[in-house]
Amino acid sequence: MTALSRIDTLITIFFSTFALLIINIEQSLLPSRKLKHLKKYIQSLRSFRKFHRYTGLLIAVLLLISAVTGILLSLKKDIDIIQPPTQKGVSKDLATWKSIDELSQLATAAFYKEYPTQEGNEIDRLDVRPSKGIAKVLFEEGNWEVQIDGTSGEVKSIAKRYSDWIESLHDGSIISDLFKLFSMNILGIGVLFLISSGVWLWYGPKVVREMKRR
Repeated sequence: MTALSRIDTLITIFFSTFALLIINIEQSLLPSRKLKHLKKYIQSLRSFRKFHRYTGLLIAVLLLISAVTGILLSLKKDIDIIQPPTQKGVSKDLATWKSIDELSQLATAAFYKEYPTQEGNEIDRLDVRPSKGIAKVLFEEGNWEVQIDGTSGEVKSIAKRYSDWIESLHDGSIISDLFKLFSMNILGIGVLFLISSGVWLWYGPKVVREMKRR
């Protein structure tokens, strides 16, 4: 038996078992308890419909934000306003590069000279690109980025880099790391709830109609 045949067999067994389980549940409802169970089914459908609606609205907002920011992030290398294009330096050989400390000082001095109001804005991190001969110096506030030639120390670009802000909005870390964890779990659990409640809202009315006909 091939692997595909085994998978087909397992799927057939699963759905057959599920169908038998549903039939047994329906047949187990005794006539004397029919009205009680009917009311429970109807109440369950009403409750699920309400939860399904409000959960759907919450998940829709999160998915909309995730979708829009995801599209923007996929285009970040094509739209300069999202992420400044990477410049090219003199040499890819790190042995010819100035030290990280010197590059940081040169980038900071150039940044403060160009934008005096940003003085005091500290360096957040460095993004070193040996293949381009460039080091990107990223600052803590304002999404500022300075690109500097690793060899000559020449400042190639000073611009805002919005891709990091969009990414933090995309994953929820724009608020806090705890919110990021919370929102991603809510999104996953919410989608699972929508699937399960949607199946019940589709199948439940059939059960109610069948019970009313008995």
